[in-house]
Amino acid sequence: MTQVTDQRSPAPFGLVPPWSSPGPLRPSPDFGPTDTVRGWVVTAFLTVIAAVTRFTMLNYPTDAGTPTFDEKHYAPQAWQILTGGGVEDNPGYGLVVHPPVAKQLIAIGEAIFGYNGWGWRFAPAVAGTILILLVIRITRRMARSTLIGAIAGILLIADGLTFVPSRIGMIDIFLALFITAAFGCLIVDRDQVRAAIARADYEGRVDASPWGPRLGVRWWRFGAGVLLGLACGTKWSGLYFMAAFGLLSVAFDLAARRAYKVRRPWTGTAIRDIGPALYALVLIPLAVYLGTYWAWFASETGVNRYMAGNPSAAKDGIGVGGFWSHVAPDALRSLWYYSARAMEFHTELTNSAGNHHPWESKPWTWPMGLRPMLYHYADSGVGGCGQTQCVKAQMLVGSPAVYWIALPVLAWMLWRTLTQRDWRYGAVLVGYGAGLLPWFLTLDRQMYYFYAVALAPFYVMGLALVLGEILGPIRRMPVAHNRVGRFLAPTGTERRRLERQGSERRGLGLLLVCLYLGLVVANFIWLWPILTAMPITPANWNNHLWLPSWR
Repeated sequence: MTQVTDQRSPAPFGLVPPWSSPGPLRPSPDFGPTDTVRGWVVTAFLTVIAAVTRFTMLNYPTDAGTPTFDEKHYAPQAWQILTGGGVEDNPGYGLVVHPPVAKQLIAIGEAIFGYNGWGWRFAPAVAGTILILLVIRITRRMARSTLIGAIAGILLIADGLTFVPSRIGMIDIFLALFITAAFGCLIVDRDQVRAAIARADYEGRVDASPWGPRLGVRWWRFGAGVLLGLACGTKWSGLYFMAAFGLLSVAFDLAARRAYKVRRPWTGTAIRDIGPALYALVLIPLAVYLGTYWAWFASETGVNRYMAGNPSAAKDGIGVGGFWSHVAPDALRSLWYYSARAMEFHTELTNSAGNHHPWESKPWTWPMGLRPMLYHYADSGVGGCGQTQCVKAQMLVGSPAVYWIALPVLAWMLWRTLTQRDWRYGAVLVGYGAGLLPWFLTLDRQMYYFYAVALAPFYVMGLALVLGEILGPIRRMPVAHNRVGRFLAPTGTERRRLERQGSERRGLGLLLVCLYLGLVVANFIWLWPILTAMPITPANWNNHLWLPSWR
């Protein structure tokens, strides 16, 4: 018998494509898994576990009741947003160095709980919990498997790199949330585009134009644009993801047109897809980004709000007169000045200018987490460890069981992308690369491990896909078809042999994956004291510092 496969959309992990059911070939409305109820039950269960880990003792530690580490910037600014008309300043430094979205979200928690640990950490904990839900659902959709989605959720729950930012009033967890949500929207958009072209192919409309069918309004891609605007409104590094995801979306469209034998797929993509992609993934994010400054635009006292036309700003091109004074409103020109001053702060914070931090790191250390970040440390007046001398420390460190295998995992993902043209690995690598590669262009800048928080969801999704391959395919009987599209299956001895072979292979894969996940969870439990600043002995603290670069 000859096995039937549909080359238009290869089925991952041995799963049969949605349209390969008995009977004539028909388009599928969606390419995702079909176990909807079970999928949501698993997602909800793991999300509850994530919430318990993220919210437990959320108000601990603090610095004598005040924020710790860089919370000292964002928690007060969020409080200013809440109590000062929606705008913030940074009086200790005279400059606000990041857009307002994350601080606006932190302000929501402070409005509920007040100016305390629960207040400035509530929104990050919510964001960290939702991030795990999204990673489960996105991985489930890409793998067409609830099990592999659950594996991704377990990996992220036990990941110190996203756990600590979910429990501290800083902004990187919000960036990770928005870009992951935008990525998920593009994955759903890809599936819907494929389903639409499959429907057009079934109805004989693919050849109606040499460019292929029109795809109509794509609300999921529009949603991705909104989320990318919020990402840029959190940190400007969201621009890297906006560019990468724009190219990814167009590549998805081109691949779909080529898969369904559109006569001129490149021209069709250029004419039918690039323009709408620019609108959804460039113009919409720009509009959303400007909208995040609504309070600043409406204020009378916002930092640099009325710099346009100010003689002191003439050297920066926004003084009186000039071309842009006749083209751009004064409010936008003032925002440009405001943003340029913040950009100067970042670009001038370089090692060559003498700016060094004892815990800074460079991007080549991030994939394996070789240089973590110490957020909090106290060894005076600390009790509770059962000895006369105790310490408590909170360190941002990626779980070694997850990240110390990063290089072979990334190499395998790249290999599968290049040799097997597996779009899932390629898409994940695009997100991972957008969060990592741009930093190699500015190596002189001060950089920190918390910049790698945005990498974690994509790495975990890729790792879960790799574990799915180790787990093995769900064995299906080889099928054949006759001229009227009826499907046949093997019977008797051949069926029993294939079933036994598939059962043994999958049993071994399941054992290996379960052992690995057990190691990951055990590693997370071991790290718990230094992820949450629990009182421990100095000897125990030293035992947790596995590498010289962790000290």
